[in-house]
Amino acid sequence: MLFEVEEKFRMYYPPKYQLLKWVGSKYKSALPIAKNLPSSFNNYFEPFLGSGAVLATISPKRGIGSDTFKPLIEIWQTLVTDPERLLEWYAVRRNRMVDESKEKVYLDVRRSYNENPNGPDFLFLSRSCYGGVIRFRKHDGYMSTPCGAHDPISVASFEKRVKEWYKRLNHITFLCCDYKNIFEQAKEGDFIYCDPPYSYSQSILYGAQTFKLAELLYQIDIAKSRGVKVALSIDGNKKSGNLLCDIPLPKGLFEKEIMIDCGISMLRRFQIEGQKSLDEQVFDRLLLTY
Repeated sequence: MLFEVEEKFRMYYPPKYQLLKWVGSKYKSALPIAKNLPSSFNNYFEPFLGSGAVLATISPKRGIGSDTFKPLIEIWQTLVTDPERLLEWYAVRRNRMVDESKEKVYLDVRRSYNENPNGPDFLFLSRSCYGGVIRFRKHDGYMSTPCGAHDPISVASFEKRVKEWYKRLNHITFLCCDYKNIFEQAKEGDFIYCDPPYSYSQSILYGAQTFKLAELLYQIDIAKSRGVKVALSIDGNKKSGNLLCDIPLPKGLFEKEIMIDCGISMLRRFQIEGQKSLDEQVFDRLLLTY
């Protein structure tokens, strides 16, 4: 038995600041997304967790946040079980910048992470890498993102974020597992929010190289047939760079489509670094099965 308490409708508001710096984060669009979610549901599931922005905005009394990326889930699990330890992870690395250059500390932590992927190193890298772009080489999983232009936030600032996010998520269970395992758990009256890697615009990011949208759509269809409500965020732009992209969707699977303004694309800036460009406005399609 997972949960028995139905989540009642209430006013949503996002956290004051992001915990993780993360490209593709729904932090700026979490509120309009939340406003279109069901007015009530039994259990909340978010199987492509990433920055956790929508989960933190909704802050359900009970829920499961999950992802296949172990270092990321290690961060979320530590937040809810030992927030002081999470702060210590960040402080140990950030405080090295008192005596060492930002670039030296970053490269040393990145080397440590690549030798042994882990949550403590990844936490610092997510807050200090270029634009929050978590880029891995496909053949060996090596994180190759360069150091960001600005100093990572202070330990005191990070501590404030830890406290706020802990209050919002300390009742959430975090699991490292495939999204299909989460769909198997969902029952009639439950709700699933999906924010998977985007097939066109996020192909360099972790998890995007092997993700198949068609497989997710199949799982959504099955879940809908047994009374589970699902919301899906996918790329709403007609182009990604110079590539036209029009994602085919099964007829009748979704009852409603909403365009969500996500602001300027940081990932696009990263992809064309060194070239002249205009900032690109990004839109998501929020697809609802209800």
